[in-house]
Amino acid sequence: MRDLVNDLVAEQHVLDTIVAGLSADRWETPSPAEGWLLRDCVAHLAEFDDVAAAVIEQGSFTPGGGGQVNGLSRGQAEMRGWSTERLLDYWRTARERLAAALLPLDPKQRLPWAGPPMSARSFATARLMEAWSHGLDVHDAAGVTPVDTDRLRHVAHLGYVTREFAYRTRGLEPSMAPLYVELVAPSGAVWSWGPADAADRISGPAGDFCRVVTQRLHWRDANLRTEGEAAAEFVRVAQAFAGPPGRGRPPKRA
Repeated sequence: MRDLVNDLVAEQHVLDTIVAGLSADRWETPSPAEGWLLRDCVAHLAEFDDVAAAVIEQGSFTPGGGGQVNGLSRGQAEMRGWSTERLLDYWRTARERLAAALLPLDPKQRLPWAGPPMSARSFATARLMEAWSHGLDVHDAAGVTPVDTDRLRHVAHLGYVTREFAYRTRGLEPSMAPLYVELVAPSGAVWSWGPADAADRISGPAGDFCRVVTQRLHWRDANLRTEGEAAAEFVRVAQAFAGPPGRGRPPKRA
């Protein structure tokens, strides 16, 4: 767990470095997430890092109540009234609490969450995926170009193993066709998942694959090559995060 938690902390630190230097006005900049300001992206991460830490400490998950307010959770809506200093301090406290709770866990230990229970490893990976994907929205709102790293291997792995979930959350029957994914990492390394002799295949830059599975990039705009109908279908439905199907980002090209 230590290496994974270290990567989670590193991903959070990249984002912290960006937002800590922003003006108060920049925190109020709209992000690519519909209806969310830059501050709302940070508030979302803070809220769920805090919830995740509580799940580990208490051994149970209690869904939040109160619904939404204009597309924001009740927590995000409340944090709209906080100073940027208070919000940043809350996020730092929540993520430090989360890291401390994750470190002693057995990677295979099951933890409750919004969907089916997850292994501690998958649980931590999901938090890293959230930090990275919402971090892309923060980068955009802050006017900063993101730099991909090999920490994306965690996000790519989650994107691959959530293939069945991506179908079921849309009410679709999952494809059973074997799927091989081969990605080029930011470092130039080659990562792969699935049987190498599979007829259905996806290949391309890891950054594009990760943006597609987190719905930060429309599949039409991704530099991904697919072979076989099942592979093409998967990039159209991919969703590495929990919850109902996301709307995703509109394509930039037809």
